Amino acid sequence: MKPQELKYFKKMLNERIDELIKGAGRTVSEMAGEEEVFADPNDRASQESDRNLELRIRERERKLIFKMREALQRIEDGTFGICEECEEPISLQRLKARPVTTYCIECKTREERRQKMRGLTSVPSMSFAE
Repeated sequence: MKPQELKYFKKMLNERIDELIKGAGRTVSEMAGEEEVFADPNDRASQESDRNLELRIRERERKLIFKMREALQRIEDGTFGICEECEEPISLQRLKARPVTTYCIECKTREERRQKMRGLTSVPSMSFAE
């Protein structure tokens, strides 16, 4: 991969990590400031549901940050953009769409098929007697 392409991905990944961390900080400060007392239990339940959704989103973002940091490490190691399975270059279009990917589209498609087949064969049979 060309140095200017690596520089592009490094900058993009770092900027996205910064955005996600700032968003998480805002969530923490907003949640710390929320001490409303609700007369209606439905309002309280709605707030709890919203809070749980926000926390699930932040957990997914935390995992994404981890993957982005791994991608940055691959840039440093010289392995960014190389498929882990076939060791061929991953297309720039794929990397732009999903810079944390470690598989080319062909290998990822094969892996998803294998996972799907394993998932279908490992489903326990259902009995009506249960």
